[in-house]
Amino acid sequence: MSLCDDTLLCNFPKCRNKLSGFAWVTACSHVFCDQHGSGEFSRSPAICPACSSALSGKLDIVRTELSPSEEYKAMVLAGLRPDIVLDISARALAFWSYQVHQERMYQEYSLSRADTQLKQMEKVLTQQNQSRELELNAMRGEIASLKKVMEEYKRKYSEVSERLMERNRQYQKLQGLYDSLRLRNMVVGAGEVDTVPQPGYQDFNTGVARQATPQRSPRSFALGPDRDSRIFSCLEADGTKTFFQFSSPAWDKGRPFISNH
Repeated sequence: MSLCDDTLLCNFPKCRNKLSGFAWVTACSHVFCDQHGSGEFSRSPAICPACSSALSGKLDIVRTELSPSEEYKAMVLAGLRPDIVLDISARALAFWSYQVHQERMYQEYSLSRADTQLKQMEKVLTQQNQSRELELNAMRGEIASLKKVMEEYKRKYSEVSERLMERNRQYQKLQGLYDSLRLRNMVVGAGEVDTVPQPGYQDFNTGVARQATPQRSPRSFALGPDRDSRIFSCLEADGTKTFFQFSSPAWDKGRPFISNH
């Protein structure tokens, strides 16, 4: 506020509105709007809401019109000596200067308070930014670690997939060998069944009846459990062995080797 401003502000702490119409002026050089002045100065004893001064004099509180009429301005100082007029004008100007100084001090206080709050907010904001930056760096490190773990899992998955494909190929190869062996042993077993003598035959050379040695059934002879276990244990140990290695007569010594050729 400057001396050129033509509007005062209410000195009530929670008001601070521009004055218009009527205002309440106190001997302690404070001014209040008509609403707060009427409410505060209706009690006795009257206390200034701005400085808490006691206002007990008859002219300590005056309700004045801020925009007086031309007739009032023409007659209010009429008949007074020039020194009295100048004294009244000086006191009125002093009141205005005090209001300007008070408003400037209030604005400086508000500015200082706002600047302090701004610095505190900047400090808090800086701390929050640092905290967020630390969290962001931690999250970046975690993301990098998770990417490494994901790459490792991808590599392991690729290795396992390759091993699975290799096992599938070995399984298909072993399945083909197994089917070939089963078919060949079925043919060999069918040929051996035709050469087995029946129980209770008679030896025509000596004429003596003999009891035949019990024979295995074609299926048990062709694919015995011990014989199959030896075959597939060899197949599992080395899947690259050929069929002819497994068809060697050394499987079961003492049995006649019958060739399909």
